[in-house]
Parts: sequence; structure tokens; C-alpha cells
Amino acid sequence: MPASLDLSVIVPAHNEGPNLRVLLPQLRTILDGLGIESEVLVVVREVEDETREAVGGGLGTVLQQREPGYGGALRTGFSRAAGRYVLTMDADLSHPPTFVADLWRRRDEAEVLIASRYVEGGGARMPLVRALLSRVLNRFFALGLGVPLRDLSSGFRLYRTSALDLRAVTARDFDVLPEIVVRAYTEGWRVREIPFRYEPRVHGSSNARIIPFGLAYARTFRTLWSLRNSVASADYEDRAFDSVVPLQRLWQRRRHRHVTGLLDGAPRTLDVGCGSSRILAALPRGSVGVDLLIRKLRHARRFGQRLVQASAVRLPFRDGAFERVLCSNLLELVPRDGKALDELVRVLAPGGRLVLATPDYGRWLWILAGALYERLVPGAGATRHLARYRRRELVAELAGRGCALETARSILGAEVILAFRKPERCG
Repeated sequence: MPASLDLSVIVPAHNEGPNLRVLLPQLRTILDGLGIESEVLVVVREVEDETREAVGGGLGTVLQQREPGYGGALRTGFSRAAGRYVLTMDADLSHPPTFVADLWRRRDEAEVLIASRYVEGGGARMPLVRALLSRVLNRFFALGLGVPLRDLSSGFRLYRTSALDLRAVTARDFDVLPEIVVRAYTEGWRVREIPFRYEPRVHGSSNARIIPFGLAYARTFRTLWSLRNSVASADYEDRAFDSVVPLQRLWQRRRHRHVTGLLDGAPRTLDVGCGSSRILAALPRGSVGVDLLIRKLRHARRFGQRLVQASAVRLPFRDGAFERVLCSNLLELVPRDGKALDELVRVLAPGGRLVLATPDYGRWLWILAGALYERLVPGAGATRHLARYRRRELVAELAGRGCALETARSILGAEVILAFRKPERCG
């Protein structure tokens, strides 16, 4: 359903009646001052008289959550939200309503904005043990999952509704917070942290319990670790360039050096199957990156190149449009019916250079390296390959299309990188 409001505010509020009496009038004043169409959804386990009275007079709508836990409360709120943007905040007054206006004014900076305690300018006043546990948890998630964020457990956030996809979310308690943001980042959405100062709750006690809390976070970390190390992750190629796995880091950097050298800075360059590789960032301005996966293109926005969502077997460009065409680690992922090669040659200008990089299945070194790579980086190996080329076969395929091999390079004798020249005239 299309969004009918500008902003939906979701407030999980288990046993928070006294705090809601203070929060909701302030929140409504802030929202009215923004001049937007908004709604406030207060999500509770049981609808109590105190809560019903606090939301009276049009200050909010009470929703009874359908699933248990903090994650269940958010799911209930998200399912009923009608805004183009959704903001989540706590009911205990640790999230000041005035900061809602700051998040709203910065909504165009990213698809997910986090009110962060741990970036420069932020802060948190809380007991020492809790503060230490919070920082350790956030650093563990950020470093272990390769996400450049400092406060993944903050529940004070502004989402663009189009970036919210809860279909794969499994967490049911407070661990839903890092899961939602990590999945959004893995889909290529922009996530930005805004400095924020956290103050302790005014009434009542926290609903978090240490042991169940820790076990839930451990389970969620394990789920997200597999996701983050999958080649399907939006930033997989970008992240691999600085990988903590030496083989992966070496492989990516050698490919980058070889490929960029062969493309030699030509102004009209097309990168087909660009993914989130930093090769795209190294190309001259005005180059074009093509990928079928929109999540890869979302992440690649940071490289400042033109991006097009398209298939390698149907490129939306005129014949001979590019002086250089690159296809790196894509041929093995598409059917071996010749259509992708036909398209790569078609869009290449006469006299232009085509650079192809793919595993060389004619070398035993690839079999060994591929198996090791899959073990070190699960989900990134050869199990997904549809087409398995040998170097001589690829040379023959391009010769049949009139292209001559100019030079060949390799990575550890396992991946072959070939540069072909298209003839000046096709006859």
C-alpha cells in the first residue's frame, strides 16, 4: 500500500504508563511543529487503563502486539505504519522528543539514520557495567560483521519505509536492532549515525535481562555472520579488498592491479557485473557500471560513477559505445550460451579492448584455490558457478567473434585475466 503519511512514530511501551504521560504531549508538539502529516503508534503487550489514558485526546494510537518481545513490538508497529518514514523510539524518556526534529531534518542523508551514543559528539549517562557491556557488544558486532557503525543497538532511529524489509528478520527481542540495521546495510542502503546524548529512564526499570539478552545477541550474530560473508552482500567486493583473510585480500588486490592496468584509463569504460568492486572507483569519471543486483548498485553509489541495472545478456547501450569493456568474475555466473560474450563484443568500439577475468578451470591450481577460498570465506566459492571456462576455450570463443588476444595475466595461476582487441573493421 502506498504511504499516506509523512512519518509514523513507533513507541514500544510495556508498563510505561507514567512515562507516556510525559512523552506523548511533548512528542505531539514537536511533530506539529515540523508541519508534517504524522501518527504515533504505541505498542503494548496488554492494553492497560493507564496507557489508554496517556494516549487520549489524539496523542497516539494503542496497538496490542501480536508477537512476544521487543522485536514483536516493532513488527506490530511496522505492519501498521502508514508513513513514508518510520521512526522508532523508547517510551522511557531516554530518547528526548526534541531529537526527533533533528533526525527528520537530516532524513535525506541516508535511508537509515541512527541516533548514536558512540560517535564523536554523542554520549551516554548510564551505570559503568552497563556502559561497558554496551560498548563491547557494539564493537564486537561492528568488527565481526565488517559494518562501519558504532551504535548498532540504539533503538532511536529513522527509517525510510522503502528500506525496511522484515521478511528475513528472525530476532524477537532487543537483538532485532542490530539485525535490522545490518540487513539494511547488506542490502546497500545508506546508514548514517547522528551524534546523540542518552539519558537514563525517568520511571521504572529496563525490560532487558542480561543472560537472555546475551544469548539472543549471540544467535543473531551467528546468523548475520553467514549473511555478511556471502557474495550476495551488497558490499562483498568492496569489503574483500581489506579482508582479514589474507588469501581473499591478496586475490582482490591483485585483480584490481591487473585489471586497472589493462584498462589504461580510457575515458569511455564499461564495467559489466561491477558489483561493489573498487575497480569501478579507479576508472575515469564518466565510466559506467552495470549490475543486475540493485543492492550492489546501491552500495556502488559511493564511487561516483554512472550506474545502470541491467543483465549482461541484454546491455542497454548502442553498438560500439565504449572504448574499454570489463567483465570480471561474471562469465562463470551466467549460462554458457554465448549471449553475454556477444553483448560484450557488440558494445565495444572497433579497435577497443575487452578485459575478461574468470577462474581457469583448466588449471589444477584453481581447483585447490577455489576449495580453500570456500573454506576460508563460506558462500564465496565456486559452488555457484554455472559456466566453467578453460583459458584456451575462452580465447577460441573470442576469436570466433573476431577478437584477438593481446595479453594474459593470472592470479596465483588460478584466475585468468585476458585482454582482447576488437578489429578496427568487422567484415
